[in-house]
Amino acid sequence: MFDVERTDAMVKIVVLYGHPSDPAAFENYYANNHRPLVAKVPNLQRFEAGRIIGTPDGSEASFYRVAELWFNGQEELQAAMSSPEGQETAGDLPNFATGGATVLIAEYSASEAIGRR
Repeated sequence: MFDVERTDAMVKIVVLYGHPSDPAAFENYYANNHRPLVAKVPNLQRFEAGRIIGTPDGSEASFYRVAELWFNGQEELQAAMSSPEGQETAGDLPNFATGGATVLIAEYSASEAIGRR
């Protein structure tokens, strides 16, 4: 599904959801249907999600929500997204993401980290 090169760094899938046509319906489906599917994805190390509340200049953000799915390397991400659970989760997006979804893959290494833990 995703064509990425192998490294030992952690990787994450970042999903940026566009503004839905019905935010209440989006939130209901996301909480009660989609998140439980995400929880079943194999190799998932961490899941974080949030609602976008604005931009630094105060203008409306281009996106409504963001989700991050963390994996211990690209091989684990590939295996997860190729699994039946990963396929079901990815295939669920059209059921509620009426504003569209932008999906990105990011790679992280400890040597690039800044901040407190």
